Amino acid sequence: MIPAFLVLLGCELSGNALRQMLGLPIPGPVIGMAILAAGLAIRKAGPSPRSSISGSLELTAEALIRHMGLLFVPAGVGLIAEIDVLRSEWLPIAAGLIGSTLLSLAVTGLVMHWSIRRRAARLSPDTVQGLERG
Repeated sequence: MIPAFLVLLGCELSGNALRQMLGLPIPGPVIGMAILAAGLAIRKAGPSPRSSISGSLELTAEALIRHMGLLFVPAGVGLIAEIDVLRSEWLPIAAGLIGSTLLSLAVTGLVMHWSIRRRAARLSPDTVQGLERG
């Protein structure tokens, strides 16, 4: 698990460094996650998709997901620490939450619609008719 943690921390550190150097408005961990995803995609396209580090990353990710509840404790403490800001700025915060939720639902629906149509275009007409009946 240690090599997998080092990979995860290295990607996050790289994302934070890129954010600082380039002055990007995107959080460093998000950039690091994109770096990790790109690295895994490139590695999967190579000759050996199931390497020891990929398996180790999978086990580590599953362990982190199992304990995800503990990762929300610092965020909850941070919210309580900023309760005065939340009380004074509740309307813009609520508008941002509702707006971003609606936007993410719309984008998810559009991407899903696009991917289903693209997949149906690749299938033969007989397969599409069978899917529509079943």
